[in-house]
Amino acid sequence: MTLFFASNGYTTKMYAIYYISICIIVCMIIIARIYFVMFPTHKTSGRKSIRNKPIKTMIVLGSGGHTAEMIRILNYLSFRNYSPRIYVYADTDSMSIEKVKYLEKNNVDYKIIKIRRSREIHQSYYTSIYSTIYATLESVPYLWRECPELLLCNGPGTCVPLCIVAFLFKVFCIVQTTIIFVESFCRVKTLSLTGKILYYIADYQIVQWPYLQEPDDKSSKIFYF
Repeated sequence: MTLFFASNGYTTKMYAIYYISICIIVCMIIIARIYFVMFPTHKTSGRKSIRNKPIKTMIVLGSGGHTAEMIRILNYLSFRNYSPRIYVYADTDSMSIEKVKYLEKNNVDYKIIKIRRSREIHQSYYTSIYSTIYATLESVPYLWRECPELLLCNGPGTCVPLCIVAFLFKVFCIVQTTIIFVESFCRVKTLSLTGKILYYIADYQIVQWPYLQEPDDKSSKIFYF
């Protein structure tokens, strides 16, 4: 009887070691995958790739001046190459919808999605944690259903939940979405809080002032135009 309990205890201990080892290996693989997605080792060759079909694009509108800047960016895009387009706006932003409808007045290959704003103006950072978590969870089914190839954003915290979900989808090889964040024209010498967060998540970060570029860092994701 004593031998039986000793053997049973030894088996339980071995199972525990086995499961712990599996968990450690899985965690190491996930960490390695996150690092690879954040800092890819491959470099772009500079040659233009040829596509035979348009890019499905999700565009995040940041409200106010951010939406105005995004509209100016979209005026330079060929909608023939970026189609269909999915516009995402915050539930408390009503002005952006009118601007999108005016921009797309002659087009039908677009849709508009409303999500919860992750942080309201003057909202405390403490309470914004909960609203950001809620907005992130709300963003999951939209990205799962739409599967955009390109996520283009320039606004404040509205785009952070979508970028987080797109990044996690990329880590787990669910959807490969290229994330491009365009820093606001108002940011001259320092990145915005959103820009600092998305530096590690976005594939490319576009700035509009040379002070924000890191010319000596060849691995930097920041590009000036």
